[in-house]
Amino acid sequence: MPRHQSPATLRNLGPRAERLLASAGITTAAHLRRIGSVAAYARVQHVQGKLSLNLLWALEGALTDLPWQVVAREHRTSLLLALEEHPRVV
Repeated sequence: MPRHQSPATLRNLGPRAERLLASAGITTAAHLRRIGSVAAYARVQHVQGKLSLNLLWALEGALTDLPWQVVAREHRTSLLLALEEHPRVV
C-alpha cells in the first residue's frame, strides 16, 4: 500500500472528510491508521468546532472496513465512551 495514500481512498471517506482531516494535519491514510478514529475525530473537532458524529462513524468504518451505518449501530457506545475519555486537544 502506498505510504502517502489519501484518506479518501478508504471506505466511507470522500473529499469532504479528506478536507476535514487535512485541516487537522491528517493527510495520509497511514497517519489516520496510526492515530485511530477517535483521536482523528477529536483533532478535527478541535480545529473545526461542532461536527456531526457521522464523521466518527465514517472514520471508524474506514479503519475497520465496515459501512459507517454498521459502525453507528453496533459500535456507537464504545466510540462515544472512548471519545469522552480522550484527552482534549489543546
